[in-house]
Parts: sequence; structure tokens; C-alpha cells
Amino acid sequence: MTEDTLAALLERRADDDRQGLLFEDSSWTWRAVVARCRSHARRLSGVRHVGVLSDNIPDLVFLIGAAALGGPVVVALNPTRSAEELENDAAATDVDLLLWDEPYEHLAQALPLPSLRLTDLGGPSAGDGLGPHGAPDELVMLIFTSGTSGRPRAVRITQRKIAVPGVSLAAMLTRDDVVYCSMPLFHSGAIMAALAPAAASGATLVLRRRFSASGLLPDVRRHGCTYLHYVGKALSYVLATPARADDADNPLRIAFGNEGSATAIRRFGERFGCHVIDAFGSTETALSITPDPSGPSGALGRLPEGIEIRNPATGERCAPAIVVDGRPSNPDEAIGELVNVRGVGLFEGYYNDPAADAERVRQGAYWSGDLAYADPQGFVFFAGRGTERLRVDGENLAVAPIESALREFPGVVEAAVYPVPDAAAGDQVMAALVMDRPFDPGAFAAFTETLGAKAVPRYIRICGELPQTASHKVVKRVLAGQAWRTSDPVWFRPGSAFTRLTGEDIDVIEEEFARHGRTHLLES
Repeated sequence: MTEDTLAALLERRADDDRQGLLFEDSSWTWRAVVARCRSHARRLSGVRHVGVLSDNIPDLVFLIGAAALGGPVVVALNPTRSAEELENDAAATDVDLLLWDEPYEHLAQALPLPSLRLTDLGGPSAGDGLGPHGAPDELVMLIFTSGTSGRPRAVRITQRKIAVPGVSLAAMLTRDDVVYCSMPLFHSGAIMAALAPAAASGATLVLRRRFSASGLLPDVRRHGCTYLHYVGKALSYVLATPARADDADNPLRIAFGNEGSATAIRRFGERFGCHVIDAFGSTETALSITPDPSGPSGALGRLPEGIEIRNPATGERCAPAIVVDGRPSNPDEAIGELVNVRGVGLFEGYYNDPAADAERVRQGAYWSGDLAYADPQGFVFFAGRGTERLRVDGENLAVAPIESALREFPGVVEAAVYPVPDAAAGDQVMAALVMDRPFDPGAFAAFTETLGAKAVPRYIRICGELPQTASHKVVKRVLAGQAWRTSDPVWFRPGSAFTRLTGEDIDVIEEEFARHGRTHLLES
């Protein structure tokens, strides 16, 4: 067994009697955690792929450990998907046994698979030793991509793919640290940036069943958490909770995650007195960009050696961005796709999906599907997913710089920008805002004057919350599909001012689509 495997990280903890796992009012030493992992592997002997529908509970940790220690491959099914979607996901990943926990029994019963409650696997059991295990390329899990802009794909998660980032992040931790994990363990971030570094360092892992914005700080104080992992919009929703004068009085040192906005990163660190590290990466882990605190606000870091920004149509390298007011003034020349020209990094491919593999890996290079641009100093800025590029009046726009600007408007908790069709040609910009106060259309119009005429949203939707995955990634295809046909209040800009959209306004807008023969674009 080599050291760059999850199995090796767990085996190191097999005789460790320090506290390893905390969940609600229960705790386990690392020795007990590893014993449970081995027991689960024995009990599931003969099962090849086991699907799981569960929130974060200890038995899910034991099951993942079992997969590393010779048990079946864990297929992390996303419980936010429908029964029909889950049936397709399970069939595509060769699941032959389904494990579930409350509140997902109804989903399990709807699937044509033998199933068992996860907690019924029980405690440690005696038995024969486990078979050979622990090769770096050995499959441990299948984790589906978030599917925020397309169909989810099952990414192959190997021993190496979990251990390498775990060991790297463990360099920031000691055995006395306490790692807080409230992000779902069916997402790669929680596996690689919470579970794995805790195992690698011997720190205590604190597991929360589900993320709670209001519960985060009490949990951190109760358990003495020094490190937490987040994904997506989680920081923004914590910041939306009422501020208290003693918020910074807590043991937290580090918040590590990805896809937090520059505004949320800054405000979270200031309010809670910790260092926020927002690293760029994805489930595929084929490329990464290390944060650089010396860079400008919103930068992911410097463009690493071997990572380039290329035009997806021509394959040519993109020109440096001319950044004006925080946005590229030459988007057509500067915005392109992030590409690892040296290879595929830790990407081990998708499971039984050669078409998806071919889309990502072309001529030995990994094409991420993520749009970005770099300034002349080499600092990289995220510009959106491949499907998040808009064309307004013949000009290409990227959503991420617009979102970043909108988050600075007073009262905005979170913002999502996406394209909706224009009646004549191309797209219009629409934004969905979560606010902590009433929307002021006059103040918003004044605020957006610096955006540039084509980047100012034509439509503003005020939401109580954004549709998102359980890992707090916004599902923009839902927003774009609904467009202005929503029960949420929508404001639009027929001229220079924003006005509340009415049913009569919608009739006028959609009649214009009919005149241009583009009514089909309104079909969701």
C-alpha cells in the first residue's frame, strides 16, 4: 500500500485513541472509526457498487472508509434529484445495492433496487481479513458533477484522487485541530477538503447532518472547530444571519472552500476573524489555481505553469484582458476556456462515459468548460461556466464579473446572472437577487450606471432564495428556463429606469417575440 491512498491515511489511524469523529452527542476515537470502516467492508462483501442516499451521518463516513479498505465502490447519489433521475444515475453506475437513511426511504422504495437502511449495517464485527486493497488508481467512489448547467456525470474518485489533496491540506492542520464538515459527503469537496485532511492529520472531524447558516457559529464554538469547509454560496447565507458584536470570538482559524464570491470571502473573514482560502477546482480535479493574497480583488490567483486560457472555437491562446472598472473591456479577445495543456492532472475520467471523456480531453489537454480571463500580470478571473456566456447586441459578456458587481449593491445577500432570450436576436441579461431589505429600483439604477450599458440587467428577479444544489451551487438552467414567468416580483428596464413587471408588460414582450418568429425560445 502506498502513502498516496485513502487506505493508507486510515490505516495510520487504526491504533489512534485520540478523538476522531464527533456527531451530535456521540463520539468515536480514530481507532473506533477505522474498526467500523473495516466492519462495513466485511458486511458488504460481494457487493460491487453500493448506492447511498443519506445526509451526513457517521455511517456514511464508515461506508466511504470501507470502500477504501476493500469494500464496495460507493456511488454517491444526490438526494435532491427525482426518483426517475436517481434510477437513471443508479443504472449508469451499476449500483446493485442501495443504502439509505431518513428522510430518503421514500426515494429508496421508488427505485427498482434491493435496499437496506444504512444504519442497519451495525457496529464492529469480527471476521476474516479483507482482501488486497489500496492501489492508488483503485476506485473508491463515483461522485456526480453538480449538473447546474447540464446533465450530471459520474466522476471516478480513486484512492489517489482523495489522498493527494487531503495530504496537501493537512499541512495546515495538526492533531489538535477540529475540522467542521457540514457540506454533503456526496460532493467531492467534503471528501477531499474535510474528511481526507482530517484523516491525514489526525484532527477531529465534526460532522453535521445538514448545513445550517444559523447553526454554523454555535457548532464552531461548541466543538472548538478551527477549520471549516464550504462550497458555493454557503458563506453568503451565513453572512445573512444577524451580526453580533462577539462574532469574532470563536476558535475558527481557517475557512477553506471554493466558489465563494470575493465579497463574501472578504466579509466572512472580517466578521468571524478567520482566514478564508477560496481555491479554484472542480469534481474532476484536473486543474487548480492557488489563491494569491497579493492579487487584485476577485482574482483566483496567478495562472499556473501549464494552465492556459484558450479560445474554445479556435484553440488559440487568448490575449490578456484590458481590465476597466473590474471588468474586461476586450471580452471577445480575452475570455476563453481554462485548459491544462500538460495533461489531465488528477482526473481519472468519467464512469462508462467515453463521450464525456472525449469532450474534456482533447489531444492530451484537459478542457475544463470553465471560462476565465487573465490580466497582463497573469492574475486569473473566473468568468462563468461554458454555458454562461451572453451575447447582447453583438457583444459577448461573461456573467461572473456582473455578479461580482451586483453583490456590492447594499442589501444583496447573493446574486445570479444568466441569459434570457432577446425578442429580436441574441440575449438579454437577467439577474436574480436575494435581498435582506426591500429592493430600491432607483438606487439600483444609479448603482449600475458604472457597469456599462450592455451589462446592466434588463430584468431583475427578487427571490427568497436561489434554486441550488445541496452543495450550494446555483442551478441557473432553472432560472433561465423560468425567465420572467415567475411568481417572484420582477423589475425590468424598458428605458433607463426599472419598473415593476406586470402581466400586461409580459404580453407586450412576448408579442414582440412572435413578430420576430422567436416564440420557440420561450418554451421551457
